[in-house]
Amino acid sequence: MRNLIVDIGNSRIKTAVFEDDTLISENSFEDFDLFRAFSEKLDFQHAIISSVTYQETQLNEMLPYSFLFLNMKTRLPIENKYQTPETLGVDRKAAVVGARAIAAVGNLLAIDLGSCITYDFLDDRNCYWGGAISPGLQMRFRAMNQQTARLPLVDLKRESVPDLIGGSTVSCMQGGVYFGILHELTGFIEQYQSKYKGLKVIICGGDSIFFESLTKDHIFVIPNLILYGLNRILSYNVNYQ
Repeated sequence: MRNLIVDIGNSRIKTAVFEDDTLISENSFEDFDLFRAFSEKLDFQHAIISSVTYQETQLNEMLPYSFLFLNMKTRLPIENKYQTPETLGVDRKAAVVGARAIAAVGNLLAIDLGSCITYDFLDDRNCYWGGAISPGLQMRFRAMNQQTARLPLVDLKRESVPDLIGGSTVSCMQGGVYFGILHELTGFIEQYQSKYKGLKVIICGGDSIFFESLTKDHIFVIPNLILYGLNRILSYNVNYQ
């Protein structure tokens, strides 16, 4: 079964083609028309779209093929124990299902390093309980710039780790954000590990590249995890029919 997977975010449209559970190709677009022209040429049997930008009715008018639109009513291959399922972001659903696609059994913590950092826990009985949300890397930099009079807007360079002791305002801000997130991640992971035996941790998202040093025998960094989750959700719904 060949599946087209589409994740429409605020700034980019990420796509993938899967043959059953195997990732065949992956692409990214900043323009919807380019994505549409590309997808129309693909050979696939089924498609799923997760979108924070467009409604299902809009996409039905814009695309010439049928698709499964991920929303709160979509069947999931996990049991959702979240107390307010109507407020649960589709990206969080896809991340935790993607984690289960990578690790077939056991307790799982999926960490998505995007605009916000989300922590999502799936237990060894395949029950999803929720987790935590905190500000992401870029959000922390913007907050310091926008909510102070003199701090500049800075960023991190992907090719280097900031110094622990910053020697300038910029390097102090870079170190504060980087090491703040690093210790937040390790702290969350240690707390979950102390409570849930055999926990596996899967880190994803655009900013996960900054924290690849966390990779260990029980911690995996898989930036495109959500695409795997969307593929698993699509296959589950196709086979359910």
